[in-house]
Amino acid sequence: MTESTIKGPGDPGFSRRDFLRGSGAVAAATALQTHAAAANQEGQAAGPAIVRGETTITLQVNGESKKVTVEPRTTLLEVLRTQLDLTGAKPISHDGSSGGSTVMIDGKPMSASTLLAVALVGKKIQTVESLGGPKPDAVVKAFVEHDALQCGFCTPGFVMAVRAFLDKHPQATEAEIRGGLNGNICRCGTYANIIQAAIAVVKGGK
Repeated sequence: MTESTIKGPGDPGFSRRDFLRGSGAVAAATALQTHAAAANQEGQAAGPAIVRGETTITLQVNGESKKVTVEPRTTLLEVLRTQLDLTGAKPISHDGSSGGSTVMIDGKPMSASTLLAVALVGKKIQTVESLGGPKPDAVVKAFVEHDALQCGFCTPGFVMAVRAFLDKHPQATEAEIRGGLNGNICRCGTYANIIQAAIAVVKGGK
């Protein structure tokens, strides 16, 4: 059978078979794009849920499970101070630059003012309160013995920073201690006594 042709402005020899073949390719491409768009929408719908409003979570604080009510924006510092009555960590700076809200998260010193509570589920949170009690930690004793505090507002953060640093560097030198504590600020200027307290803990081997 003789193949009829379709005369076009750009290709006078363009055949009907070519036209149908091209039309099929366009239809197939359109179907693929539609399928991909639908799959993308389904993937977005099945993505992680966005937390809105208040929700109840459980945090591991000083070896105990604590249920607290938080919003996505609630910081760990707010939870500790307003819900758990653990006021050792201080709200000196929101960006954590003072070190006043230092706590330990899985053994690492971090600023509670910069941590979102919802991100800490399953983490081990330790505050300065865990170092007190009838048998206070060696760092707490050293701070008292070396008068390493004045107004006391920065003291809890320094105690936690010293404890965390010496846990990792039990034989630290004075220079290493000074470098390791440079993230904490004392407005009263008791740095010399704080360093001596840390050195005393190193010498005592505790």
